[in-house]
Amino acid sequence: MPQFLAYLAPFALLLPGSPPDSEQDAVSLLPEPEEESAPRTEQTAHGWLLLDATTSIPIQHQVRIERRVTIRIAPRSTSRQEMIARLQRPDGTTRVVERNFGRCVPLRSIAAVQTMADNRLLLYLRDRRILSARLEKACRARDYYSGFYVEPNDDGMLCIGRDKLLARSGAKCQLSGLNQTVAVADD
Repeated sequence: MPQFLAYLAPFALLLPGSPPDSEQDAVSLLPEPEEESAPRTEQTAHGWLLLDATTSIPIQHQVRIERRVTIRIAPRSTSRQEMIARLQRPDGTTRVVERNFGRCVPLRSIAAVQTMADNRLLLYLRDRRILSARLEKACRARDYYSGFYVEPNDDGMLCIGRDKLLARSGAKCQLSGLNQTVAVADD
């Protein structure tokens, strides 16, 4: 039944706009010989214009340009393994300790990433420093085995509790701590 009414809707637009109020109005609606044929065409055209006005989409003269930048930090390469090997000498005279680094690190200085046990990532910086980044409790570092993506802020820094690291698997985690990994000689 509703489909049948949908077919009749265009014909309803061809009818005059309001019902006749009196018998004179009803008589005036009856077509007269040749004189009224022109106004009838105008009414028909007016009905179709109303239909077009209700179904057309208003034109918006606005343009919105968005700029979105995403930085990808790739996993470590074999040269990064050499950096860790230099930190841990085989003679046992050095040990690796973590020192407090601060709350933020420049994104441009991060060269690579490596996953560690639990919820830690090793961030290799371009100036040959190594940072240990601790993720939130609910996050796992193994989700970031293929690196991570991050959207930079205006200051260009990766900060604790502010920026989210996005893994290719879909995991989103914030940093909860940054420490610098330093080799210390045993006495």
